[in-house]
Amino acid sequence: MNDQDLLRYARHILLNELGIEGQEKLLQARVLIVGAGGLGAPASLYLAGAGVGRITLADDDVVELSNLQRQIIHTTGRLDQAKAKSGKQALHALNPSVQVDAIVRRLMGRELEDAVAQADIVLDCCDNFATRHAINRACVLHRKPLVSGAAIRFAGQVSVYDMRDDASPCYHCLFPEADEADEVSCATTGVLGPLVGIIGSTQAAEAIKLITGMGQSLTGRLLCLDALTMQWNSIGLKRDPGCPVCGHR
Repeated sequence: MNDQDLLRYARHILLNELGIEGQEKLLQARVLIVGAGGLGAPASLYLAGAGVGRITLADDDVVELSNLQRQIIHTTGRLDQAKAKSGKQALHALNPSVQVDAIVRRLMGRELEDAVAQADIVLDCCDNFATRHAINRACVLHRKPLVSGAAIRFAGQVSVYDMRDDASPCYHCLFPEADEADEVSCATTGVLGPLVGIIGSTQAAEAIKLITGMGQSLTGRLLCLDALTMQWNSIGLKRDPGCPVCGHR
């Protein structure tokens, strides 16, 4: 790190649990964020601010006016721009030393598997079950830690599925894939703007902990927030030995 890095990341370096060694790990890390919307916006901003060396931001959508109530990475001046490119612009403005790769299409199949294989940590910040399960399968295949978040109306949840840990459940253990799963969208039911900020920021915090090895992650726990009462609940999770996705481990 040079003098500018020492100044930029000084508040992290002051933390005994993180320090210079942890900051160096962040500078060398590669993070894949799938979704540049409500969750991906705060998560990517905090990871870029933390100095994560390379961030891949994948999203096939464009910025719409209705997004700006909560998707703080985008601006009115970037309406109709691809979210991944808008996000890249915002992250570079915050921290020019971070390498940001913008993927402006939905990651699927081999391309998704390759993107997961190249990452150290994967953040699921998307808004549909099909993509979530595809990301989970790729993370199981390549034994990559997955930080998954979700938020709708006033309810949010976040957990870590760390495939490096044989005792960890995968996303499918908790939410089995179904052909007729009910999709709930904030476009039809609404979502409290700051709620996605809280959940996305929690995802960033978990990613930083996983990269640096500090603290205890949310592996084996589902953290749930009721924003109306501002109460958190932690639910213990166990691996399903018969899971068709990760049961072979």
